[in-house]
Amino acid sequence: MHVVVLGAGVIGVTTAYYLTERGHDVTVVERAEKVADGASGGNGGQLSYSFTDAMASPALLPKLPGIIAGLNPAFHVRPIPSPGLIRWGLAFLSQCRKSRHQANTAAILKLALRSGKLMNDLRANTNLEFSHRRAGKLVMLNGQSGLDEAREVCELKRQFGCDARVITPAEAIEIEPALLKMTSNYSGAVYSESDEVGDTLAFATRLAQWLGENHGTGFLMNTTVRRIVAENSKLVAIETDRDILRPDAVVVCLGAWAARVLDPLGIKTNIYPMRGYSITLPATSDSNSVSITDLASKTVFSRLADSIRIAGFADFVDYRTAKDATRIRTLLETARATAPDIADFSFNPAGEWGGFRPMTPDSLPTIGPSKIKGVHLNIGHGMLGWTLACASGYDAAVDV
Repeated sequence: MHVVVLGAGVIGVTTAYYLTERGHDVTVVERAEKVADGASGGNGGQLSYSFTDAMASPALLPKLPGIIAGLNPAFHVRPIPSPGLIRWGLAFLSQCRKSRHQANTAAILKLALRSGKLMNDLRANTNLEFSHRRAGKLVMLNGQSGLDEAREVCELKRQFGCDARVITPAEAIEIEPALLKMTSNYSGAVYSESDEVGDTLAFATRLAQWLGENHGTGFLMNTTVRRIVAENSKLVAIETDRDILRPDAVVVCLGAWAARVLDPLGIKTNIYPMRGYSITLPATSDSNSVSITDLASKTVFSRLADSIRIAGFADFVDYRTAKDATRIRTLLETARATAPDIADFSFNPAGEWGGFRPMTPDSLPTIGPSKIKGVHLNIGHGMLGWTLACASGYDAAVDV
């Protein structure tokens, strides 16, 4: 079939790869000038197959008043929430029960572990270079309650073959000496040896090039989708600002922007655009090799070749970007206070980036056919699009 993929982020490009593997003729439509120009372009770089915990959890509930009041610098919430945020927030609260958190975490974990295996196969097939490395990952914990919660979650994950385990601060320092120069007083850490890192932008860009050279995959850049046309609950066409396309099927991979083409079709998504940020700085002799997440500040430190990618924060501001410069500065100050020697903070510019993560209330992506025949979905990956890309792309392609 001729299949159109809407969106050339990491989810869209990976979906295109698996569609071509199944013999389809694929065209990717993207409004930006470059591949992975949105949420994929500067994310944390972590392929966190072992760390897929659903955001909605009982542990988050007591923190919500402080988050809403603006007392936690890792979060920023609009002073007057929009109806969309209120609707999403109520659904999010319903997922904060322990039973829902465990079920959601287990479901994402199974998808992530499968994604890691598929990534290995994709790399072997394409020989792409994107600073991929099995780095391992440390999630640094504070306080006894954090340790207790981590042990419970690790026990759940072990049932699915996940290697994450709780270790002492001394054991964490032995694994990653850069922790000696971090300023927090950690109570322990969760460590997974098998987790990986990779430059998402390089991956998506080079995979798109590989698809063009090896499968003739077309990429229509600078092309905005105006609407998906359906009649009698069946796909008819895709109207863009350049042309009208008449494929046999379409896979929507538009991340936080999916509702703009799906709502007119009566396909409801309840995806909220949670904004995150990153900076990319040169590594130093004191930089980390293992990926580090400082849970208290919601900040991650990833080594990508000779650079350190520092990413974090979770802003609930709808599609607004007016405060980006302030939030980037706060991220820079937070990172420097937490790990003053981990990167060259004097370097300028700092590779600033901001992107909208497509968050669902339960943190689970929506993958598969919609109620409109010929319209398929691969959306709602939240903060885990890079981690879940291969399994999501594979499953979306199988369902077409």
